Amino acid sequence: MWVTAGLALLATVGLALVAVLADLDTAGQAASVVGSMVGLAALLVSVVTLFRGGGSRSGRRVRAGRGAVAAGGNITGSALGKDSKVTGPRTPPGSVPTQRDGDDVRAGRDGVATGGDITDSALGEGSER
Repeated sequence: MWVTAGLALLATVGLALVAVLADLDTAGQAASVVGSMVGLAALLVSVVTLFRGGGSRSGRRVRAGRGAVAAGGNITGSALGKDSKVTGPRTPPGSVPTQRDGDDVRAGRDGVATGGDITDSALGEGSER
């Protein structure tokens, strides 16, 4: 924040010096060039922030450690873990719980974590559903 304030102050002082030491037309042209560059920089920052997921915390972060499984939502009818498998029939669509918003999801080393419900699933090494 202080860097931005310092740059804005320098730009203001520079434009004021151009207006005092040069003519008003040159100061106007310099101000339009500086304004265009600041506008482009602001656009670039907003696009980068949009794609990085910055700004509001409406999204959920999902992180998994080595060998871990983490899901941002519900896990239904799945087999998670080494040598796990689904052997039964598919889970009917009506039995899937609704998605909830909430906190970030983090699974530590070799752990399983989900941001929603785990339903009709096999979790762990060699498990079957």
